[in-house]
Amino acid sequence: MLARNEDDSPNLDCRVVTVRTARDRLTRDDLLALVDELLAPGSDFALLYFAGHGAPLNGDVALVTSDGTTSTPGVAFAEIVDRIGRSSVSEVVVILDCCFSGGATTIGALGNQLANLRRGLSVLTASRNDQVSMETADGRGQFSTYLEGALDGGAADVLGHVNVSGLYAYLSESFGAWEQRPTFKANIDRLHDIRMCDPRVPLPTLRSLTEWFPTADYDYPLDPTYEPTEESSIPEYEKIFSGLQKYRACRLIEPIDEEHLYYAAMHSTGCRLTALGKHYWQLVKAGRI
Repeated sequence: MLARNEDDSPNLDCRVVTVRTARDRLTRDDLLALVDELLAPGSDFALLYFAGHGAPLNGDVALVTSDGTTSTPGVAFAEIVDRIGRSSVSEVVVILDCCFSGGATTIGALGNQLANLRRGLSVLTASRNDQVSMETADGRGQFSTYLEGALDGGAADVLGHVNVSGLYAYLSESFGAWEQRPTFKANIDRLHDIRMCDPRVPLPTLRSLTEWFPTADYDYPLDPTYEPTEESSIPEYEKIFSGLQKYRACRLIEPIDEEHLYYAAMHSTGCRLTALGKHYWQLVKAGRI
């Protein structure tokens, strides 16, 4: 998912390290060396994704390694925060699917009363600092399972962008009030795309927003000539109606005085932009799409 966008174009250059059997090992030094490589100069974006065991460590969370002990279970996240703070990589996203992961960057980890994130850092975790992270029946993290769905388009906006804020919104809705609660902490002034999916509305159709709706408050009139099943239909209007139906599917428009767009056409009412539609109308008008 992270290596390729939905159209199969290259996305992130991923390096995967796994520990699946007792013979496989990833030591504390190994993990720190991998983090150092990830944060080395030369990139403007880096993503660290950890799925494994987490251990509470004086308010912090430790990413457990093969050589972990009771006193030193692995790499404390505060050590990773320190390395991120010294890195020249401007945008860093960390995703943790492990128990007690909400302790990352929290008070105990930093020895003060506030979470402290350097500019450009986002941290998305599977649970709070007092919660375990549950697994599915086949031993996969529930958080990682939902994360796959989010990356596969579930968290994409109308333009197909998947960013860490959208991931959190999707994941937060995936867990109930009595289940583990994902956390999201960020100090960012822009949202970097984690993955690109196909736009929910083709871009040429989306750019027609300002053509079909001359103003954001315009009511677009409809009649039966827009409906393809009618003998009186007009091909040019059918094409517009197809685009309007795509808008409707993404909640960019709403029919006037009707529940469905079809009846708005058959009863000659119309449609208008929703608040979300007005947002994208402004983006088209500003030339940002």
